[in-house]
Amino acid sequence: MSFENQERAQEYWSKNVKLLINLMVIWFVVSFGCGILFVDVLNQFQLGGYKLGFWFAQQGSIYCFLGIIFYYSWKMRRIDREFGVDE
Repeated sequence: MSFENQERAQEYWSKNVKLLINLMVIWFVVSFGCGILFVDVLNQFQLGGYKLGFWFAQQGSIYCFLGIIFYYSWKMRRIDREFGVDE
């Protein structure tokens, strides 16, 4: 593998890891933060008749996780095309 290819591979991997870390931080904030840490503040509001903190703990983190999966797939497809490793 040439030096230029190694640099491209390193850049590709760096973008992948950065995307994963950012998405995991978002998931942590939504699931742990909104469902546990900020539940008292969020429970002052309601969504669909349920306290918002309870909703995030039961449903919101799941919806967020599904959104993260679709976003990751979309973003990785773009990154793969950028580096010429798409199918």
